[in-house]
Parts: sequence; C-alpha cells; structure tokens
Amino acid sequence: MEPCQVDPTDARVLERNYDYAQKNVRLLSMWYECELERMLELLAENDVELSANDERLFGTYYRSVQQRPRV
Repeated sequence: MEPCQVDPTDARVLERNYDYAQKNVRLLSMWYECELERMLELLAENDVELSANDERLFGTYYRSVQQRPRV
C-alpha cells in the first residue's frame, strides 16, 4: 500500500491547516515555510475565509488577490 500524498495547497488542506494554526495566518506561513504574502495569496485563491483578526490585519491585501483575474 502506497502512502497517501497530500497536496498542501489543496483548498480543504489549507482550510484544515488554517484551523490547526488557530486561524492565524502568520503561524500558518511559518508552518508552510513561505512568505506571509504568499500564504495570504494561497488562502485567497482557494477562498479560505480569514479569521476576524486576520481580516482586520490583512483583509485589504486578501481581497485584492481575490479580485485579480484568474489565469
């Protein structure tokens, strides 16, 4: 039996990991070992809703990413 490969950028996986990170995008970006902006882009591109605190801090950037035309 082969081990199951999980795509860490899959929307469901991102959402679950964001929950595990206690809805803290800074902590999640550390777990993913990526820049904060990239983490916000991944969440926005996959429509993972931000926590109220993260919305207050990063909502403008998050929404700007969501409004970009998708290729």
